[in-house]
Amino acid sequence: MSERGTPVGATVWLTGLPSAGKTTIARALAERLAAEGRRVEVLDGDEIRTFLSAGLGFTRGDRDTNVQRIGFVAELLASHGVTVLVPVIAPYADSREAVRERHRAEGTGYLEVHVATPVEVCSQRDVKGLYARQAAGEISGLTGVDDPYEPPASPDLRIAAHQQSVPESAEALRALLSERGLL
Repeated sequence: MSERGTPVGATVWLTGLPSAGKTTIARALAERLAAEGRRVEVLDGDEIRTFLSAGLGFTRGDRDTNVQRIGFVAELLASHGVTVLVPVIAPYADSREAVRERHRAEGTGYLEVHVATPVEVCSQRDVKGLYARQAAGEISGLTGVDDPYEPPASPDLRIAAHQQSVPESAEALRALLSERGLL
């Protein structure tokens, strides 16, 4: 509990390439935290693009705007005692740093988690068919292939999702939240 008597909240930003396992890990952790009676929300990048950031494209400016919008909502929820899991690519380090800084300025917990799955593994998983569409020339600007992805230099946690199970990944993240006093 915080000094105000509200549950401690925090934002956990899971960044990584498309099909790295961000959303899968976030949903597994959310289920566990909810089963423990904790307030938790998952702000899925695809859902946010549909409802909060409709009309934005994939230019650097639009991607930054999307990340800042998500960061604002995440901080707002976290400041009210919700553990907010944000599985969003957020390809640019400066955009992610601005979100971290906003949380710091507001005194709200924030963790950056790099779901470090190699592009070769992501393209084999190709959950949404993006890699196949890019290879066929149907789309361009795929993060990590023909558009930049800046991996975090020193994230709070780096998960090699291609080398451990989803439950192991979710547990590593839960352990970090507990260790940092964010649960």
